[in-house]
Amino acid sequence: MSLSVTEKNPVPWYKQGWPWFLIALPGTAIIAGVITLVIAINSWDGLVVDDYYKEGKAFVQTIERTERARTLGLKARLQIRTDSIRIELSSAVNAAAVPATIHLTVSHPTRGGLDQQIRLSGRDGVFEGAMAPLSTGRWLFQIEDEPREWRMNGAAFLPTETEIRIDPSGT
Repeated sequence: MSLSVTEKNPVPWYKQGWPWFLIALPGTAIIAGVITLVIAINSWDGLVVDDYYKEGKAFVQTIERTERARTLGLKARLQIRTDSIRIELSSAVNAAAVPATIHLTVSHPTRGGLDQQIRLSGRDGVFEGAMAPLSTGRWLFQIEDEPREWRMNGAAFLPTETEIRIDPSGT
């Protein structure tokens, strides 16, 4: 007996490779989209500044504050420990330029939620204070006086660099 094409038992679609291949392409795109959405929701990149002119003026003031630290001959030595920091601040020009209170900003270049603002009081240019432990990676340190007339910036890669020397004059 001979069988015609219509009498053969066809293989069900789910046992064939091509339908699964065609389903996998958009399925992969959907999974990648969900992963991208989860990453976008869980990480915040910050806001883009609308007033660029005002930000530009602030940048010029920042440069002037760094120049002021250079004019005063300020130098700093930071010693970073696990949960504390020690800063030795000196002035080559005028010892009276070293204030009794400074502001330290410890910031991570990519994770704003880890930033710390610390107000330190000291004596004879030595300031010590507690801070939250810092994770491994690059950290930025900014020292300012109370009225924000001058500022000094430094950076360190922790945990290998635990002592930072900041000299705005570049010597």
